[in-house]
Amino acid sequence: MNRKVVIIGAGNHAKVVIDIVLLCGDVVVGILDDNADKGLNVLGFPVIGNTQDAMRFNDCEFVIAIGANAVRRRIAETLDVHWYTAVHPSAVISSFAEIGEGCMICAGAVVNPCAKIGRHCIINTSSVIEHDNDIGDYVHLSPNAALGGTVRIGPETHIGIGASVKNGISICGGCVIGAGAAVVKNITEKGVYIGIPAAKK
Repeated sequence: MNRKVVIIGAGNHAKVVIDIVLLCGDVVVGILDDNADKGLNVLGFPVIGNTQDAMRFNDCEFVIAIGANAVRRRIAETLDVHWYTAVHPSAVISSFAEIGEGCMICAGAVVNPCAKIGRHCIINTSSVIEHDNDIGDYVHLSPNAALGGTVRIGPETHIGIGASVKNGISICGGCVIGAGAAVVKNITEKGVYIGIPAAKK
């Protein structure tokens, strides 16, 4: 039976999630957005209300298509709904990996054995999560980000496009790792890190 999915957020991430839901053979009911006009549509799917309307769709599952980690967290902690995990059919997910509820895993992403991904994470196009990683809740990996084995990423951290993290590294929560950065030492202080090797901005 096809699952009925309501998408939260009418921005550009919604386009990617819509595509994944449809490719999985499920049904997009519509979009909830607190800032968009009702009647706006994304790829032909309408905004049908705001997040306060979620309870009207009690036969649906929900996924948050919003890139900002803190916003995803706020919405997820506010709503008591059944969450949909959007996994693109071309993603390679080990049967020994754990994926938290509400995640968005995009085309070409790889999640290898014994990796653990928290709730409401975005694992973007062609990103790589190697074996034994531990990814906190509300993390966002941008396209082509690559994490070596046994990496730890704290909650709400954003790893930029093409950034890489060396095996065995830990990054605390609330960080931003810039595009193309190479993290070769543990990061224990919240902040923005850029460059090769990555250093605090």
